[in-house]
Amino acid sequence: MAKVEIYTKAWCGYCARAKALLQGKGVGFEEYDITMGGPKRTEMLERANGGTTVPQIFIDGRHIGGSDDMAALDRRGQLDPLLGM
Repeated sequence: MAKVEIYTKAWCGYCARAKALLQGKGVGFEEYDITMGGPKRTEMLERANGGTTVPQIFIDGRHIGGSDDMAALDRRGQLDPLLGM
């Protein structure tokens, strides 16, 4: 199974949707809450090439993008192979 990392903020509907998609597939993930900023927010900005919106999703270190990007991959049948399913 792939390593999935997701940067989120509290009360973020897109974050909830992305996590629900992963959970629905039975995929575990490491979540970094950047609601209050801090070093993880800085890390996200560097890893996501300046992307400031949440969620920012990474699969095996590869930047996937946000919730809509991940959902689009799923619709095209490209998400499961990335997740190692």
